[in-house]
Amino acid sequence: MHIHYISEQNSILNHFLTQLRDIHIQKDSMRFRKNIERIGEIMAYELSKTLEYKNIDVQTPLGIKHTTTIAEPVVLCSILRAGLALHQGFMNFFDNAENGFVSAYRHHYDNDEKFDILVEYQAAPSFEGKNLILIDPMLATGQSIVAVLHKLHLEQKPKEIHIAVVIAAPEGVEYLQKNLPENCHLWVAALDEKLNEKNYIVPGLGDAGDLAYGSKL
Repeated sequence: MHIHYISEQNSILNHFLTQLRDIHIQKDSMRFRKNIERIGEIMAYELSKTLEYKNIDVQTPLGIKHTTTIAEPVVLCSILRAGLALHQGFMNFFDNAENGFVSAYRHHYDNDEKFDILVEYQAAPSFEGKNLILIDPMLATGQSIVAVLHKLHLEQKPKEIHIAVVIAAPEGVEYLQKNLPENCHLWVAALDEKLNEKNYIVPGLGDAGDLAYGSKL
C-alpha cells in the first residue's frame, strides 16, 4: 500500500485542520462541515496528480489546443454519515465522477469495549476498471474501511483504490497495510499519536459525524 501524508509541508491545509480540532471553533457545525469540505478539495487536487491522463484536442474559439484529461473514470464512495462533507469536497473537483454510499458502524454486542463492524446499506455504481476513491474522515482501528472494501470488492475489481482520510491513528494505518492489496493508496491529511482504550484517536477532534450533523442516540 502506498501512503501519502499531505500535511507534512506547511500550507492552508494545516490551518483548516487546526480549526477542526479547536473545541471552540468546532462548535459551529456549518464551519466544521465547510472545513472538512475544503480539506476534501485539497486532497482531491493532490490525489489527481497520481491518476493517468490521455492526450486530447480541444476546439477553442481561436484554434485547437492539445491538452490532457483523466484517462479512466472515477467513482467516489463515502462511508455514511461522517464522510458526506469530505465527499462534497472531492465532488467539487471530480465533478464528473459517479458516486456511491455505504454505511458502516461499530456494534457493541455487550455494551463493552469490544465491537464488530456492521456494513449494511450500500448504493454504489459499478467500479470495474475504474479509480475507486473511498472517503472517511477518521481512520481509527481501520476495521471499518477493510469491512467496507471487502463488501464492495467481492465481485468487481477497480483499477486502483484510493482511501482518503482526514485524521489517522498509527494503529489504523498499520491495520490497512496488513489487510489491503498493493494497488491501494492511502491519503492522510494528519497522522495523530495513538488510539485510547476505547479506540478513539488521540488527540483527534472528537466524533466527526456528531460535529458535522448533530449528536445521535
